[in-house]
Amino acid sequence: MTRRRVLGSAAAGAASLAGPRAARAAQGPNIVFIMADDLGYADIAAYGRPDLATPQIDRIAATGVRFTQAYANSAVCSATRTALITGRYQYRLPVGLEEPVTTRFAGGLPAEQPTLPGLLRQAGYRTALVGKWHLGSVRDCGPLQRGYDAFWGFRGGTIDYFSHRGTDDKPDLWDGDVRIEEVGYATHLLGRHAVETIAASAKAGRPFFLSLHFNAPHWPWEAPEDEAESRRIAGSNLRHFDGGTQATYRRIVAEMDIQVGRVLDALEANGVAEDTIVVFTSDNGGERFSDTWPFTGRKTELLEGGLRIPALVSWPRRLKAGQVSNQAMITMDWLPTLLAAAGTAPDPGCPPDGIDLLPILTGQAPERPRTFFWRYRANAQAAMRDGDLKYLKIRDQTFLFDVVADPLERANLKARRPEDFARLQSAWTAWDATMLPERAESFSETYTGAQLADHFGAGAPAPK
Repeated sequence: MTRRRVLGSAAAGAASLAGPRAARAAQGPNIVFIMADDLGYADIAAYGRPDLATPQIDRIAATGVRFTQAYANSAVCSATRTALITGRYQYRLPVGLEEPVTTRFAGGLPAEQPTLPGLLRQAGYRTALVGKWHLGSVRDCGPLQRGYDAFWGFRGGTIDYFSHRGTDDKPDLWDGDVRIEEVGYATHLLGRHAVETIAASAKAGRPFFLSLHFNAPHWPWEAPEDEAESRRIAGSNLRHFDGGTQATYRRIVAEMDIQVGRVLDALEANGVAEDTIVVFTSDNGGERFSDTWPFTGRKTELLEGGLRIPALVSWPRRLKAGQVSNQAMITMDWLPTLLAAAGTAPDPGCPPDGIDLLPILTGQAPERPRTFFWRYRANAQAAMRDGDLKYLKIRDQTFLFDVVADPLERANLKARRPEDFARLQSAWTAWDATMLPERAESFSETYTGAQLADHFGAGAPAPK
């Protein structure tokens, strides 16, 4: 046998020993995208909540990157989910003008709109959604028609954790396009189906994209021990403003944390943890029982508390563990970032408004200032962040804040820095002209003083 043949045989043997790991690394990472619902910026221990242990979610921070300046595309869920799945400002599509989508909305994502799961599927990925869809309940606009190979979860904005009925009191649990019934606490069921999806996908020999979209900690305020509360509010719209406590909220989050741990353990058990990107984030800022410190405001508001969210990402093969990033980022950045990681690109006919964060996360490029825009029809809200400055409008009142020096948004710099205020206000107006106009018939959620004591002026007419 020649020397060349001996070396060739040795190389072949080494490749054989490398086995699936080498093949997996060559074909792109798996992606598990975990989204909580209405989780406040400081609602997990990694962001400073002192009374709530979240050791499993914190594992993602410990093995990857924790963003300190992450933003949601909207202060409510389905609008942000539109931006997530398209990589673009939600205001470019009619479904994104719903704040959020309700049962009266008869549309959804247009069929011609490229989506994150659809683009990954074109690149060879198995795609699955476990959990919340909320981008239109019409069957031909569902997850299976917009890029996912498999779907197990619910289509609407929330479900009762035990009965699995929606705000219209109709059953809303689905396996694909088939309505099903399954007994159990919703968060636990979602975790179990996610683990099963990972096991099946890992055996298939192709990279996979799993969207795990919890309804936790969204109302109704039902922890795993609160089936009696589920029975009490049966037949209602599930909001129960007379329900919930901090202790209940902590148990809801704790159960979600347990399920995140099951998912992380499943990745390790199936030998794919090193080659899997795991993202954990929220769809918008927190609601009634959330901790949004050090910000003011909450869900439905363009104050920082309604927009700032936790965001964690790990990828053991590529990202250094234990990083803290001050890079400003937004939900729509995930599409170009994850596509780049998968070795593919957005559809050139629908270029993303978000950016690829991978060069910054891997240290190949420095952090950079960003500019973001928002609007929200309820209370005529508008906002723009440019560098450290933020323009904010609520009804007829306008503000300019330095949200790095003043994250509580208390010191209005409008009169002290009139040129900056005029520049941002003008830029927001120019941007708004490029988006679809607001529609009076679109739903826009808000809260009144009768519902929440800290919103005593919400819903009142602007003073003369």
